[in-house]
Amino acid sequence: MEIRKVYLDNSATTFVSNDVLREMIPTFNSTFGNANSSNSYGREARALVDLSRERIAKAIGAKANEIYFTSGGTESNNWAIRGIAHKLKEKGNHIITSAIEHSSILESCKALEKEGFKVTYLKADASGIINLAELMHYIRKDTILISIMAANNEIGTIQNIQAIAQTAHEKGIIFHTDAVQAFGAINFHVEDMGIDVMSISSHKIYGPKGVGALYIREGVEIEPLIYGGEQEDGLRGGTSNVPGIVGFGKASEIAVRDMNINMHKIRGLRDYFLKALTAKVTNFTINGHPHQRLQGLLSITFEGVEGESLATLLDMKGIAISTGSACNGGSHRISHVLNAIGLDANQAKSTVRISIGKHNTKEELDYVVDAIAESVERLRAMSPIRLKKKKLED
Repeated sequence: MEIRKVYLDNSATTFVSNDVLREMIPTFNSTFGNANSSNSYGREARALVDLSRERIAKAIGAKANEIYFTSGGTESNNWAIRGIAHKLKEKGNHIITSAIEHSSILESCKALEKEGFKVTYLKADASGIINLAELMHYIRKDTILISIMAANNEIGTIQNIQAIAQTAHEKGIIFHTDAVQAFGAINFHVEDMGIDVMSISSHKIYGPKGVGALYIREGVEIEPLIYGGEQEDGLRGGTSNVPGIVGFGKASEIAVRDMNINMHKIRGLRDYFLKALTAKVTNFTINGHPHQRLQGLLSITFEGVEGESLATLLDMKGIAISTGSACNGGSHRISHVLNAIGLDANQAKSTVRISIGKHNTKEELDYVVDAIAESVERLRAMSPIRLKKKKLED
């Protein structure tokens, strides 16, 4: 088999598109001023930052002054959880989140627990859906924040964010959502959906790495995460990353403009891939909700196959996939998401994540299916579980 390069790890990151790169280039050596300087160079840079703020606000149905730039989704999540908790601690000290959140949410909550805050971690069902009745059951008088991610980064399940937000508001509770994986893949209108605070990131939507944003609805109080500067209305100190912000603004504009076209294309590629895979490989399971899910993200458990080994064999054939969240790539622990939806240790270790992007092709997927079929057959032949079963049958 001739080796090809095929990238199917778009949930981990995407490349910077040419249109985005073209807007960024002048900010490195032409419009390079500090956006907070009062001279003409600074004013030019500030105008570009303001334009990006407006573009992102428009993409999510917000106001420009409700967009605060950060270094990415992890910082945005940390700021949202810790900033709101500390600001409202006189009102209460109880937070509700879910067991399948991104590690930046879970670790922020664990840090707050050490400070005396109480955190309830909601369970998810086998498809990754949070039970609204259970959420309502755990709301207390001292609950100050509910944080539930819009779409899961490992299994792709989309939550009913609008209903969760409404439940929070009925009790006067702030609602935050981690929309890093969902932004650009599904439509957002923060006002209509009742979202108070939302984390988004650039590098998931064909923008640059190292830049993200936190949407904070007017009237929501939050403590600064980074002190020592007047940037972002004094809430997030530090010199503005003008090239990244410009790229993020353009990527957001393109993502929303082309969303329906991309969704249709990616859904078609996913269905094509699954049909071809089913024809050549047996005994695999798709994790997550069957319909309420991101179009291109597939969490697949291959029975009798070690996921890391499969990813390695595919990498040797030029195919990039992952065994879970890239944020946990250096860890050999069982995925907390897969564990939360009921997979045992062996099933979790047999799971890989394949995420199709808008630039993938059917020809690439044909190559990938053949490579998976060959690799799975090879790994199953060496599997001690399979060998033991075969010996018993003999």
